[in-house]
Amino acid sequence: MPMSRDPFDDVPLAALFPQLTSADLEAMRVVADAVDAARAKEDVPQWEWAPGPALRPGPQPGVVVVLMADVIVHADGGDQLEFWVQVFWTDQGQLAVNAAVNVACWCETDHATHDIDELTRVVDEETSLAQAFEAGSERLIGWLVDPHDADYWRNRAALPPRRTL
Repeated sequence: MPMSRDPFDDVPLAALFPQLTSADLEAMRVVADAVDAARAKEDVPQWEWAPGPALRPGPQPGVVVVLMADVIVHADGGDQLEFWVQVFWTDQGQLAVNAAVNVACWCETDHATHDIDELTRVVDEETSLAQAFEAGSERLIGWLVDPHDADYWRNRAALPPRRTL
């Protein structure tokens, strides 16, 4: 399903997550505003979202992303660094939030990319969507302050550094 791309204020949260209370929706808006404020000034805050309500699809292969903020930093030589937080349905049919740093792969075997310092929170009786979204978003905000050097993140994960071309 194609994703729409808009500022967070234009994301129809109540339609996406009709099960949430007004307080939970407002908490998500406050957190999203903090994410947008942490972005670089030249990065226009956009959020990707799937049209229609986030209905539980049931167990199926792969994940279904419902809402996502993605910040990409490109570097010379084909290198890139990506930070994200996303709300998605797991392949087990559970709603979850994931945040990750993603770097381009420079391994001998090309894996394309690697997720580093990943955080995943499953929404359940103990963790609401608003709480999971806040945890993932706070991690993203921290990363946006950290070094925007992909080799820094590769080093943290003991991955090979970028090869010069």
